[in-house]
Formats: sequence, structure tokens, C-alpha cells
Amino acid sequence: MPDVSDNAPDFTLPRDGGNTVTLSALNSGAVVLFFYPRDDTSGCTKEAVAFSGLKAEFDAAGATVMGISKDSVASHEKFRNKHALDVPLLSDEASETCEAYGVWKEKNMYGKKFFGIERSTFLIAPDGRIAKVWRKVKVPGHAEEVLDAVKAL
Repeated sequence: MPDVSDNAPDFTLPRDGGNTVTLSALNSGAVVLFFYPRDDTSGCTKEAVAFSGLKAEFDAAGATVMGISKDSVASHEKFRNKHALDVPLLSDEASETCEAYGVWKEKNMYGKKFFGIERSTFLIAPDGRIAKVWRKVKVPGHAEEVLDAVKAL
């Protein structure tokens, strides 16, 4: 499970709009990866809308923001269009990237155990190392807190 100062695990994943994204190929500054459980659910929608609403500020701070879930590219496109999302959504249907980042966890809801994505965010510095990790994210105020961390890099 990667932590602060570790090299961020590299990946290539398909994204909404039909392209792919390779982490190591991004030539921008910092990268924010927010892992979320499922498209178009209440908390995930609020989180994606919050990051989209701050996209111009993340851009101004030199950071690329991307969301990752196990949903399909088609699901991501419907989610993006329905909520006018402005950040790329990457599809990790095979769960390899979720597992590499340690966010694929056993969960327990209403007495039933199942595996799912633990809402987590990783701030990756321009040198490819993890600068900050948020696990078990609570959505209210989270995008703003991440933006403050980007500005502090």
C-alpha cells in the first residue's frame, strides 16, 4: 500500500472520451487522483462535482485532477454528461490500479461483507512521489482541502 514519499504506482487506463491516460506520461505538475466507489451515487456525485467546480483553481496551481473507479468508460460518460463534470474519469474495471494504490478493500454494510473502493485521494508531486494521502474520505470540504495541499507543494 503506497504511502507518502513512495513513488506513485504507474498505470495506463481508459478514460471518458475514448482516450487513455498514462500517469508517467503526464508532463504537468502535481496530479490528484481521487478514487471513488461508483458513478452517479450521492457521495461520489458530490465529490466529482466539487473537484469539477474547482478545476480552474487546480489548473492555475499546476495540478491535473482525475477520478478513478471500476465503472466502465460508458458509465463514466453518462455520469460526466449528467452532472457536467469537468475532470477526466478513468476506468479501472480490472481493479489493478485500485489494488496497486491499496483502495480495494473489504467493506461491511448492513451486515454484508463485500469488496469495494475505499474513497481515497492521492496527491502526487511533480517528481512522481506521493506527497499526501487521504483515506476514508468524507466528501464535504475535501476538494478544498486537497486544493490547499496542492498550493502548499
